[in-house]
Amino acid sequence: MTSHTTQTTRELLLSRIRDVPDYPKPGVLFKDITPLLADPTAFAALTDTLAELCVRHGATKIAGLEARGFILAAPVAVRAGLGFVPVRKAGKLPGATLSQAYALEYGTAEIEIHAEDVTAGDRIMVIDDILATGGTAEATLELIRRSGAEVAGVAVLMELGFLPGRARLEQGLQGAPLEVLITV
Repeated sequence: MTSHTTQTTRELLLSRIRDVPDYPKPGVLFKDITPLLADPTAFAALTDTLAELCVRHGATKIAGLEARGFILAAPVAVRAGLGFVPVRKAGKLPGATLSQAYALEYGTAEIEIHAEDVTAGDRIMVIDDILATGGTAEATLELIRRSGAEVAGVAVLMELGFLPGRARLEQGLQGAPLEVLITV
């Protein structure tokens, strides 16, 4: 939790995240945010909190990571009065793209943005639902910088504190803030 998230907001958000044991495979405790999205009060509180962080850190655009990051980032962009840039899996965007490959536990993956959506002088806040291993977020930071834009920060609803995402992002953040609303 950041100092910017009130205890009441944090408790509301946490109360709307459902634990689903053994999903998607045995031994995994899945954190389901769909009850939070279905609750207009909780979803509005989350949107307001993230929008305030984007404004505070001087973002000019918001990047949402496929797929749940889209759900969070798009209303935040509208609320903050900023543009939204989808960060997609390779091959999903129709125009000229910038791409970034990154390592997975077994193999590699690739993400893309439309080249014209991010320009030099933009300050991009990256938003996602969960920070786990940090691979996609790290690749997104590299992609933003390669486009000529600056990273305003990374904001996530939830950090899985037992995974190495924070450590993996440290170098890529280059001093930009990592804002986490809930750590589990």
